[in-house]
Amino acid sequence: MCPADNLFWQTLSINKAERAAIKQQQPGCVWLTGLSGSGKSTIADLLEKRLHAQGRHTYTLEGDNVRHGLNRDLGFSDADRVENIRRVAEVARLMVEAGLIVIVSFISPFRAERAFARSLFEAGEFTEVFVDAPIEECVRRDPKGLSAKALSGQMPNFTGIDSDYEAPEAPEVHLHTADESPSACVEHLLAALE
Repeated sequence: MCPADNLFWQTLSINKAERAAIKQQQPGCVWLTGLSGSGKSTIADLLEKRLHAQGRHTYTLEGDNVRHGLNRDLGFSDADRVENIRRVAEVARLMVEAGLIVIVSFISPFRAERAFARSLFEAGEFTEVFVDAPIEECVRRDPKGLSAKALSGQMPNFTGIDSDYEAPEAPEVHLHTADESPSACVEHLLAALE
């Protein structure tokens, strides 16, 4: 017998619509995906600042930060990356149920896992944002010094260098961070979210 066979959904008195109504906002998930160094976390931070200034109730789930806690037991194999995204998607879903606008900033390299994340949300609640920069630009920026380690063989399974990244085929928003500033990208993103 599977342990899940003994689990049942508990009906709760307050629902997502009521939680969102008290916050006077439409909850949703803004999922930023792209290579390390593409600008995801910078854009996520600026986006949350702008939404916060508008009085919106938000939370940002950032890849490295989540790996310090919830996902600290995971490595960077393909299987661990899949589990990393599964956990984050479930947390994001719970946050949307709480009435929040949740911003997810994760490489999330595989289309199947991003599709799984989308499947957890109602229509219109999930916005996939491709933070697009060529690998050469990401290596040049190298904000955390990780590309240099990967290129020297010190860090295996690095997305874009020796591990695949499957670019989104039809994201709701496509940002080109080699050509535009983070602030300009946030303006495009805010316009798309209206």
